[in-house]
Amino acid sequence: MSKIISIKAIQVLDSRGLPTVACRITLDNLLTAGVMVPSGASTGAKEAIELRDGLDAYLGKGVLKAVDNINKIISPVLIGQDPSEQENIDNQLIELDGTEDKSNLGANAILAVSLAICRVAAKNLDKSLHSYFADIYKNITGNSVKPNLPMPMLNILNGGEHADNNIDIQEFMIIPRGAKNFNEAMRWSSEIYWNLKTILKSKNLSTAVGDEGGFAPNLQSNEEAIKLILQSIEKSNLEPGKDVYLALDCAASEFYKDGKYHLTGEGRSLDSKDFADYLENLVNNYPIISIEDGMDENDFDGWKILTKKIGSKCQLVGDDLFVTNKKIFQEGIDAGLANAILIKFNQIGSITETIETMDLANMNNYKSIISHRSGETEDTTIADLAVGLGSGQIKTGAPCRSDRVAKYNRLLWIEDECPDLKIG
Repeated sequence: MSKIISIKAIQVLDSRGLPTVACRITLDNLLTAGVMVPSGASTGAKEAIELRDGLDAYLGKGVLKAVDNINKIISPVLIGQDPSEQENIDNQLIELDGTEDKSNLGANAILAVSLAICRVAAKNLDKSLHSYFADIYKNITGNSVKPNLPMPMLNILNGGEHADNNIDIQEFMIIPRGAKNFNEAMRWSSEIYWNLKTILKSKNLSTAVGDEGGFAPNLQSNEEAIKLILQSIEKSNLEPGKDVYLALDCAASEFYKDGKYHLTGEGRSLDSKDFADYLENLVNNYPIISIEDGMDENDFDGWKILTKKIGSKCQLVGDDLFVTNKKIFQEGIDAGLANAILIKFNQIGSITETIETMDLANMNNYKSIISHRSGETEDTTIADLAVGLGSGQIKTGAPCRSDRVAKYNRLLWIEDECPDLKIG
């Protein structure tokens, strides 16, 4: 039985050039593994707390407090422990923090250690990380999952908090659902992306990209964005609604104020019913099969209206609504809100809690989507997590920027190494 002999954290930079936490764990057999944690821009109010320094350096965004918490508080507690005891270690971290929102040690500190434990334990057992995730899912929940390759949801046109433009909806995604394997899904998606760039150029629109690699032009409406993507699908000799579908992340909490949804780019303000009608109209007229955060995170009446209107014909995903929190998610299930959950492990702060939330989704027939954050790194853990937990779906940005493409490349390697795995 191998033991932990070293836990070391440092401050590194994410895809925005802002600090984030990196952690490396070494065992007594000298095996070592490290991770980097992501950071969000469009964040739910109920997410676990990402600890920042608030000092002059890095405009107050430094994470040296979180780094010190790992090196000086967490490390002494875990030295000498068996890394294969994931649930036990995660529970120790949660107890050591002692707060509901992980504001003491920081969710970024706790998650960095939790993920590094997974990586070094998998390495110690000579297992792929995705296989190890499937194992610990069973250990933690008592239930089994069937690993598979996730269907990618690629954010190829950005708005909202992810871009400096006038589009209100945050993400316009393509889902290459007709692809026979992951390799084909990525080829189609890359071709669509590049054809979208060609179309934007032909219209003298900006081809600068947002945080997640999608293009960020100024447009007249959200509907214009959808039409441009449909053109790019057709230009790629693919059929919308057969080969490739669309998905939206409204991030509605970002434009909800005083009981109204303010579509500033379109000069409109809508109440919950009218905004639900607006989204229903888009679903009825375009091949949209998934909408994330279609209502504000606290507009439960709006969520009920939206779920009743289009829940039977569209995946309705709770991100800010559920924040990967088992307790909050259970309340949403009981209230009949949405029918799917976005899984972001830095919203909750540990792998054990992430797995418990995914298991709750599986037990209640809610779909799960493993997701990146807008502030990412070259770390590819979520790719293995999506495969090992059999989520069937992953969001990790456009086929652009190494912080996004790293995840897709990892999935291409997994498909090559595990040809029996099916997609979706």
